[in-house]
Amino acid sequence: MSGPLSGIRVIDVGTRISAPFCAGLLGELGADVIKVELPGQGDFMRSMGPFLPVDDGPDYSLSWSVEGRGRRGITCDLRHPEGKELFKRLTSIADVLCENFRPGTMEKWGLGPDDLADDLVYVRISVFGQTGPYAPRPGLDRLGIAFGGLLHLTGDPDRPPVRPGVTVSDYLTGVFAAFAAVSSLYGRDRAQGGQAGRGEVIDAPLYGAILRILEWTLAGYDRLGTVRQREGNRLSHSAPLDNYPTADGLFVCIVAGSDANFSRLCAAMGTPELAADPRFATLAERASRGDEINGLVAEWTSSLTSDVITERCVEHDVPIGTAYSAAEIFADPHMIARGDLVSVDDPVIGPVRQQAPYPRLLHHPTPVPGGAPRLGEHNHDVWCDLVGLTDGELADLVERGVV
Repeated sequence: MSGPLSGIRVIDVGTRISAPFCAGLLGELGADVIKVELPGQGDFMRSMGPFLPVDDGPDYSLSWSVEGRGRRGITCDLRHPEGKELFKRLTSIADVLCENFRPGTMEKWGLGPDDLADDLVYVRISVFGQTGPYAPRPGLDRLGIAFGGLLHLTGDPDRPPVRPGVTVSDYLTGVFAAFAAVSSLYGRDRAQGGQAGRGEVIDAPLYGAILRILEWTLAGYDRLGTVRQREGNRLSHSAPLDNYPTADGLFVCIVAGSDANFSRLCAAMGTPELAADPRFATLAERASRGDEINGLVAEWTSSLTSDVITERCVEHDVPIGTAYSAAEIFADPHMIARGDLVSVDDPVIGPVRQQAPYPRLLHHPTPVPGGAPRLGEHNHDVWCDLVGLTDGELADLVERGVV
């Protein structure tokens, strides 16, 4: 694959989402990503729905179709002595390794950072990090959201916290880790004196990615003693701002807190006099009467369809967006024009439309990712053509369950 990371080889030995997503992002920038899975079992995501019926085999996971795309797939039992040695041979010709096992697992297998090549960039994703009293604890995405402080802020103030609709800490940690991996590669390859530089070990806990995006939450507590609370779809210091219902059963998000945007919204609503109303003349006044002004806007949106509301807001330069479902995403002319969806050729189910690689590079257009590999699909390509096994050696290892 072409791109800025062409020539970089990434070993994805992770499972579920975070580490594989990190590897996949590097692949979309041009790296050769090789996913290592347990023989006969494979990544957990292969067993996650929703599933598509397949005529000549078991139902197929669409989750795997998305999360496994853009990489070659091989099998190897890292717990087996011969599997460990094979894996070491593979990593010796790689640049980046991505894993998200519980801390200590790779060391137990003799495959920790100290056991592999010095120039390898070793990405380690876990819930609580590689050090600290909580490091050995198990966990998944929800714990990262909770421990990192986001879950406390998500939802309505008079109801229990609500998780975000997708696995935010898994994906966000993958993004941060990919950024750190690229930075580490840059530092390694700029080593002075013409000698190869050392790699890096990247410790990326799920909660840390969430903690990093908490805005003023921690500073506010440190200097003001303020414990930030859930505010639902509104903000206590800004109005009007909400997800407003429409006549066609959708919701539109209108952001009109500033004086200028509020004035424009009043014009779009056909009530320009509201902008001069003393109750709503300043941001502070509007925020103090949030229920009242948001109620007036909701009354207006409820009488019109989302398309009409959008047309009027765009005409008056008011920030607006509809809360899209997948159906609206597929039909939106802007997304179609920009190519935000691509058709990935899955080896099991054929073409399936998915989100395109992001962000895009104007001078290195990103090709459509290859489909998620079948379990062990590229064993011969990697173990024989790349690592150097003979066909007979590979067949013997497959028969004994090592590969």
